[in-house]
Amino acid sequence: MYGICLENDQLLVVQKGRGPYSGRYDLPGGTVEADESLAAALLREILEETGIIAEIKENVGACEFLIPYELDKRGTTHIHHIAVFYLVQSAKGTMIQFPEMIEDQDSLGGLWLPLEEITAINSSPLVQQAKEWIQIGKLSFEFKRLDQWEVL
Repeated sequence: MYGICLENDQLLVVQKGRGPYSGRYDLPGGTVEADESLAAALLREILEETGIIAEIKENVGACEFLIPYELDKRGTTHIHHIAVFYLVQSAKGTMIQFPEMIEDQDSLGGLWLPLEEITAINSSPLVQQAKEWIQIGKLSFEFKRLDQWEVL
């Protein structure tokens, strides 16, 4: 689950400290925990990674990416990343805060990134997809295999 939160032509992003998007901007969001709904997981992840209290406005859709990244515990060479996108709005008065360092926290903090600064070099495929959705109003349903993806 990932949140697309746009204010003043700036997208809420997080700086990744590890994983396949390490050293790049990514959307706030992440994995569902046991007995947690998709919506609850998204709101929890946004709060944990950015300090922003968010509200879900709509389900935007889903995309999938195959990205080279070795995980010893899985014995694979790629991650099949399925991302469900939601349009979210930050609650009035909430400000970005340094993330709480909990187990498995891969966010180094959030920031508002101007859309024109989003590039294929500095951002995850999720951020690039969110920018495209903002600009044209729809998500690509095409499976994207990114064999040339380089983990920084």
